[in-house]
Amino acid sequence: MSTLAPSAELKASPLTIMMKDLRAEAAIEPDPAPATSPAAKTTQIIAIYGKGGIGKSFTLANLSYMMAQQGKKVLLIGCDPKSDTTSLLFGGKACPTIIETSSKKKLAGEAVAIGDVCFKRDGVYAMELGGPEVGRGCGGRGIIHGFELLEKLGFHEWGFDYVLLDFLGDVVCGGFGLPIARDMCQKVIVVASNDLQSLYVANNVCSAVEYFRKLGGNVGVAGMVINRDDGTGEAAAFAEKVGIPVLSTIPANDDIRRKSASYEIIGRPDSVWGPMFAQLAENVGNSQPMRPNPMSQDQLLGLFSADTVGRNVVLEPATQFDMCGKTEITKETLEVVYDEA
Repeated sequence: MSTLAPSAELKASPLTIMMKDLRAEAAIEPDPAPATSPAAKTTQIIAIYGKGGIGKSFTLANLSYMMAQQGKKVLLIGCDPKSDTTSLLFGGKACPTIIETSSKKKLAGEAVAIGDVCFKRDGVYAMELGGPEVGRGCGGRGIIHGFELLEKLGFHEWGFDYVLLDFLGDVVCGGFGLPIARDMCQKVIVVASNDLQSLYVANNVCSAVEYFRKLGGNVGVAGMVINRDDGTGEAAAFAEKVGIPVLSTIPANDDIRRKSASYEIIGRPDSVWGPMFAQLAENVGNSQPMRPNPMSQDQLLGLFSADTVGRNVVLEPATQFDMCGKTEITKETLEVVYDEA
């Protein structure tokens, strides 16, 4: 009677078989999400991202003001630790932040009321989450804590047409990536200019959206606002490459710069810039969340001339002699080498 040799799989240990199964499961790509998906909620919750100093607060203050003038009920929430989102809206006045107010109320044994943290001007409701003091905490953790407080205040029951969230573009931080990771908003808008750093941040935001879409998320990128446009075209080329629309192009204009610096709202129906923000408001309202196609680093650099980004530079490896100075120090290795048996 012949005996069949056991198969390789039967010889393998249970741990080996389990590891093979896990690798096979991990190799399966998730089902693709639809290219577009309309906002499912009555309230449109929109997260606006961009590099620090690119003009998110300027764009949002004027956009929210114009939306309110068009009869919409708008809530503007500043989620940048600098707490400057509402400064233009309130004429340069600082708005008490949720985190700071919560700390003071807690010490006094009192509860935070909505009137302690939310303020309004000409139909726009606004608040600042705030952040920890310099060197005393994590800005991303402050964002998470701030939204926990908002939920206690009834965030999900508030009746607004639009809730606009101003977020710093550093989405590698879990706190700043919160709206995308937890489906807290329906769509994302990026603010950028014709410079590499702002487009690098915009591309990171698109990458974060794409990553969470693969994990089953529903947030999409609704478009880009090009701020301080100087006509060179890199931001428009980026938007075309990643497959998102340009919602508005705000020119690099001295009148806009001066009025913004003096905390003057230009998104008024009677302003010379009113039609531009009226069109932006319409485009934002009608925009659909899309699944972007993020660019690689080389593709992003390809939007700029070689002289601008330094692609002609050759990387020259350093030597041990470079690191030690005039006399190169060679030390015997401490590695133990065993002779083969």
